[in-house]
Amino acid sequence: MGHLYALDFDGVICDSCGETAISALKAAKLRWPSLFDGVDSTTEDWIVDQMITVRPVVETGYETLLLVRLLLETRVPSLRKSSVAEGLTVEDILENWLKLKPIIMEEWNENRDDLIDLIGKVRDEWLERDFTGWIGENRLYPGVADALRFASSRVYIVTTKQGRFVDALLRELAGVTIPPERLYGLGTGPKVEVLKKLQKMPEHQGLSLHFVEDRLATLKNVIKEPELDSWNLYLVNWGFNTQKDREEAAANPRIQVLELPDFSSKLK
Repeated sequence: MGHLYALDFDGVICDSCGETAISALKAAKLRWPSLFDGVDSTTEDWIVDQMITVRPVVETGYETLLLVRLLLETRVPSLRKSSVAEGLTVEDILENWLKLKPIIMEEWNENRDDLIDLIGKVRDEWLERDFTGWIGENRLYPGVADALRFASSRVYIVTTKQGRFVDALLRELAGVTIPPERLYGLGTGPKVEVLKKLQKMPEHQGLSLHFVEDRLATLKNVIKEPELDSWNLYLVNWGFNTQKDREEAAANPRIQVLELPDFSSKLK
């Protein structure tokens, strides 16, 4: 029997934490220039560091702009416009992001699509102006490039990142070109719907199905769908998740916690 692997990108294949934090800060300064006018480089560096810590809560890139602004409000009381920033810690954000996000979106009168467009434009401009610098802020996890290059399984990328950035990173960092029909990026629908589509394709009948993620919440969404019961589910232990996530996954009979060497050998 052959194998099909649907792979998340950020946190499974690529450690994009540095690039994401810097892009989010650039975009936030464009979105809210008056808030960032007097912010010094020390505070900006602190925000970038904290963004790496809170990265596990991010599902889609636009949320990084919200996190940058929220972190700024926790650091500089005079800039607070939200009701949640006072006394808020990084741990609070990790625990309660799904509750915090709609509150600040409403209080700041923000629009999801506008933020998605902005983070995409910031990345496009950086990529055009300094392609080498942009690529250099990303890295692939050890062994992943070879695993993708020599994979005998059928591999799909299923991600909330915009597809053009995934394509550029795979070409440059892995020397791999994923055909467009095997790359499901932002705008191609929720991951559960993509998995349903993949398992229905005639050419995939009889294949063993595997979905590899670094977000526990995404795997839980898959488990809620009886139609997806045939998928083997994996939470990676090297991506953007917490020890608590990994422990919860280990206790769930539907989920296997995957180590990097095992992942690379599975694809081969």
